[in-house]
Amino acid sequence: MSSVGGDPGDTARWVAEPPKDTGHGRGPYERDRARVLHSAAFRRLATKTQVHAAGTDDFLRTRLTHSLEVAQIAREMGARLGCDPDLVDTAGLAHDLGHPPFGHNGEDALDDLAAACGGFEGNAQTLRVLTRLEAKVLAPDGGSAGLNLTRAALDAVAKYPWPRRPGERKFGVYPDDRPVFDWLRSGAPAGRRCLEAQVMDWADDVAYSVHDVEDGIHGGYLTLRSLLPDADERAALCADVAAVYSAESATDLAGVLVDLLADPALAPVAGYDGSHRAQVALKATTSVLTGRFVAAAVSATRDRYGPGPHRRYAADLVVPRRTRAECALLKGIALRYVMRRPGAEARYARQREVLAELVAVLADRGADALDPVYAPVWRAAPDDAARLRVVVDQVASLTDPAAVAWHDRLVPGRRAA
Repeated sequence: MSSVGGDPGDTARWVAEPPKDTGHGRGPYERDRARVLHSAAFRRLATKTQVHAAGTDDFLRTRLTHSLEVAQIAREMGARLGCDPDLVDTAGLAHDLGHPPFGHNGEDALDDLAAACGGFEGNAQTLRVLTRLEAKVLAPDGGSAGLNLTRAALDAVAKYPWPRRPGERKFGVYPDDRPVFDWLRSGAPAGRRCLEAQVMDWADDVAYSVHDVEDGIHGGYLTLRSLLPDADERAALCADVAAVYSAESATDLAGVLVDLLADPALAPVAGYDGSHRAQVALKATTSVLTGRFVAAAVSATRDRYGPGPHRRYAADLVVPRRTRAECALLKGIALRYVMRRPGAEARYARQREVLAELVAVLADRGADALDPVYAPVWRAAPDDAARLRVVVDQVASLTDPAAVAWHDRLVPGRRAA
């Protein structure tokens, strides 16, 4: 059972609900977790791309399996620090609900297409899904309150608790979602994430870095052995990481990379051949790296703040600089050898075209082409920008296969594949 502590306002909901006694004594964060697990948005993650196209290989991860892994890592790490385990679990399960079809490529495409209504960002869209788009609770005015999670749960999902800033790509709220955002952030230090959100974010980084490399090795897209003798390739990798994932210089990353590649934990997967023995070795490597990254953050946080329990705004997660660099290098390996592998850009370009053509045709056809849940919202929208936001909500909700199917149905003569 959840142990709810701290400010009673943490368990408040945007729309007040009568007490619910199911006879099992479930706490508010357990109810939050169940609402996310049973949501349509969570189910749709099963066929949304993580790194590899969803459905291309039964071994590879989707947004759904990734979210389950993030939740497990966050729950364990948070519990060791003293956070409510159901609260950090809920944040891990919910953190990617707003991601559109085709992974980060789709996110970038929709950001360009939604420029007239404030852009698109997966985390801001997650807030919108949780507080507006999911069907669970109605507000007194008849509008949707989404899943109506507790204030603490919404705050724990807020990776970027600020509106869009000039020149910045990451943000956590669109202008028309400010009322609920301001409510959930009431009393919170401006721009600061709660500990549970920091735990979820680090769990996301750990899962992303370790598991995407695991998928890349299993899929035959990369071999760590090939990096060992090639100084030029290592330098190019470090330059990629410094540009995309890390504040460290490429020179500093180069030293960390040499040590990482020489780490005994990685040796068993150097000659991966897909056999059962090789898969066991690969899984052991991912377990060691995940445990190491989690333990480093827990230990450093306890060293700074004491044994705890720590929760909400009583502490910040401390991740050692070298640990962050190692994690960033693994993310860079997946970026360079999986996401940017030969032939990938042509597929990404076609995905962007599919989304652009789909947004255009839906904006032109309007309510008649939208799902019944979006059509009345489109009709009630006061201006073109608001109608565009409804179209973007519709497209973002689609799975990868659904986006292709909608495109092929609505855009004659321009098949997605």
